[in-house]
Amino acid sequence: MSVGTHEVKVKTWADGKVVELNVHGKLTEKDCEEFIPVIDAGVELHGQVRLLFNCEGFEGWTMGGMLEDIKFGLHHYNAIFRLAIVGDKKWEKAMATAVRPFTKADVNYYDITELELARAWLREGT
Repeated sequence: MSVGTHEVKVKTWADGKVVELNVHGKLTEKDCEEFIPVIDAGVELHGQVRLLFNCEGFEGWTMGGMLEDIKFGLHHYNAIFRLAIVGDKKWEKAMATAVRPFTKADVNYYDITELELARAWLREGT
């Protein structure tokens, strides 16, 4: 996708135990308002969810998006069981390390070529 294109897709599988978030462009406050209820619904049903954050085409956050993302992390510290971050940039790989203090989740980074491996890891035991 070209720079400036904005699209966010959220899908669930394994009866809502796994949430897959695909972000192209910058993550906005409105985007967070759309995907957080999906995660909350999975947590309500299962106690915790597994989250795949696909960063292919991700260009960072707007200021409002960053603030909402920080609030999400603070309020969902125990809600994520496993977090797979999938990307193709060095800073995205570093993000996998940077989020660890903000979650109890088991966090793994996968290169975009390993997307199916990330999905398999998230499916384990569901």
